[in-house]
Amino acid sequence: MLLIAGGIGLYLYRHRMGGQGGPVTPPPPPSLPGITAVAPPDLLSELPADAPAVGYIDVAALRALKNSPLAGVLGLTSPGPEADREYAEFVRQTGFDYTRDLDKATIAFWPHSFAVEPGNGIGENRVLAIADGRFDQQKIKAYALHTGKVLPSTNPSVYEVPGNPTVFFQFLSPTRIALASGNNARRLLAESLDPAPRDPAMKARLDRVAGAPIFAVARTDNLPPSFYANFANAPQLEKLARSVRGLSLAGKPVGNDIAAALDAECDTAKDAFEISTLLDGFRMVGSMALSDPKTLRQMTRDQAAFVRALIRELKITREDRWVRLRLDITPQMLGARRPSPLAH
Repeated sequence: MLLIAGGIGLYLYRHRMGGQGGPVTPPPPPSLPGITAVAPPDLLSELPADAPAVGYIDVAALRALKNSPLAGVLGLTSPGPEADREYAEFVRQTGFDYTRDLDKATIAFWPHSFAVEPGNGIGENRVLAIADGRFDQQKIKAYALHTGKVLPSTNPSVYEVPGNPTVFFQFLSPTRIALASGNNARRLLAESLDPAPRDPAMKARLDRVAGAPIFAVARTDNLPPSFYANFANAPQLEKLARSVRGLSLAGKPVGNDIAAALDAECDTAKDAFEISTLLDGFRMVGSMALSDPKTLRQMTRDQAAFVRALIRELKITREDRWVRLRLDITPQMLGARRPSPLAH
């Protein structure tokens, strides 16, 4: 234990003080393998600049993987037999089927609470989504007016559809639609028409992952109190959770799989070390839990197989203030079956 403590102290001294008795500028975040830093897609320019969490998916690029079972598992080639009658009726009345008509989508999220409020679904969390695709505007508008209404004095017209939560939407062009929900959702649509410059730190995070067909970034330095309330009985975990300043996720198809990487940016190298060590500990605990028949009885076969694969394949690395989790997501992990040898 003394040797380990001494090694940690030497590491922190060299990396935080540079061995010269003064602070040094921390190195840039590690590059994401196979992903080139580029300007974010133009679709993201429609999102308000103050959004603390932003996600993006290039559905058309993933749908092109016609020979990949992963595209089918994700529901990008067909809704599958589990699609309910309500969705089938929606497709019939609007003419829109996301498996063929949705090309790209981005979403911005403002968490108000991480607790689901009784009778209010996701509570007051504000969400704005903007999507590109092929839309039959007349059918979609007529469908909305069955239960909703068009708001007066709006240009482009804004439609309100009651539900849990209530959704507001408008067409920004023949091939682009914006949808908003949550607290003061109507204002989100107005802000999407006149976005402000993005925060430099958030922009830098987006630039790093924008070369991937699936990505998301989030500021985590000012989460709602309800999030930290989960750590009320674990002050050390709360301290580590508060030390994470941002998260960056990127996913890229590689053959039949999706290579995914999640980076956590911490306050200090010491925090990153403690978080990576804690995650390795969780993996060991999870492996032990799966050896308990009681745990397995509470899970389906697919769920148990996914957790086993996650524990086995997840790679945890650390570089200065950054902790990275890497995982190759396979169709089998998501429930697809391997073809039988007899099929050949």
